[in-house]
Amino acid sequence: MSEGAKTITPMRVLESDTGSRVRSILYWVTTAIIALESAVGGVWDVLRTDYVRDVLERQLVYPWYVAVILGVWKIPGALILVAPRFPRLEEWAYAGAFFDFSGAVTSHLVSGSAWYHVAYTSLFALCTLASWALRPGDRVLGRIGLPS
Repeated sequence: MSEGAKTITPMRVLESDTGSRVRSILYWVTTAIIALESAVGGVWDVLRTDYVRDVLERQLVYPWYVAVILGVWKIPGALILVAPRFPRLEEWAYAGAFFDFSGAVTSHLVSGSAWYHVAYTSLFALCTLASWALRPGDRVLGRIGLPS
């Protein structure tokens, strides 16, 4: 390889113009998945649909009010994930979504739920992490670390 040749890495691709478009598309796809799941799931939780009662109350044996509490917070969290100019609230929404999905993964593993419950809640947790990591610069709260 010549001295001027550069090794192509995933990060280098994401930093190029084409990569910037790919990054933006991946960000919006993962964000839409999480926002839609949170919004629809939140409404279902608040209404305590048959599916929610079956999974959350019967299979996982959580009290009925857990669904309502989760639902009440999922709905505004979903809206904040897609709204611009609220980076601090967005951080909280990402944290809440990740706690919700990773808690669901753990609950399904511990209770011996079917493999697909673990798989799709894991997928949502991973989409949450991907969306957070792919955020555009104007949606990032600030530097991580102590002030200088």
